[in-house]
Amino acid sequence: MITPTSTAYGWLMLAGIFVSIIFWSRLAKRDDRLVLIYIAALAGAFLGAKLVYLGAEGWLHWHDADRWRQLATGKSITGALLGGYVSVEIVKRLIGYKGVTGDWFAVITPVSIMLGRVGCLMHGCCLGQLCEPSWFTMRDASGAARWPAALVELLFNAVILGVLLILRRKRIWPGQLFHVYLMAYGTFRFAHEFKRATPPIIGPITGYQIAALALVLLGAMGFALRRRASSLHTPAPHKPSPTSSTAS
Repeated sequence: MITPTSTAYGWLMLAGIFVSIIFWSRLAKRDDRLVLIYIAALAGAFLGAKLVYLGAEGWLHWHDADRWRQLATGKSITGALLGGYVSVEIVKRLIGYKGVTGDWFAVITPVSIMLGRVGCLMHGCCLGQLCEPSWFTMRDASGAARWPAALVELLFNAVILGVLLILRRKRIWPGQLFHVYLMAYGTFRFAHEFKRATPPIIGPITGYQIAALALVLLGAMGFALRRRASSLHTPAPHKPSPTSSTAS
């Protein structure tokens, strides 16, 4: 059955993709290869979102009466980030693109995720843990008070977007902003997962926390490699020869 909330959720997902297309179309005018990179990011994100969801919790719903709906609609933001990042890096190497694309993805991604989380709020998915009613709690479909997981993640992405825009404007860590986002979001998501109603798979650890740690690792590795590459291509400062100095 298609409900108004699920329809709104679908439209907001499409809105996120549409926003990313608008951003990326401006870049694609500079180099046709950027279209391939965007397609790779989108395809990798969809594949990663589905695979991480299946590994983190999708398999737990196999015996549920609505398992096919669960498996068809389930997706993971951490998986989308992992899949999109890996796909872009692979395609850039295949087509020989040496430019930096991460700073644009660092702006596009939080906006898209924020739209997706609005959909979560309307759809009632991605719930937080049950807790005592308070000013910050939200009610689920049954009226139980829960930690506002989707809202907190929306607010996190709004804050990190502001930080990234400031870094971009001040040209701090140019070419590294998506690596910064991966590390920031991965760290946030690992900690925040303890407040989400997600089934653990290894002790208290959920599959999404494992994916979040992978995001932090990939971001740190990418940051270090980019910094090393930049230092290798930066010419050493010229040191004047002692014989070239003139007397005053």
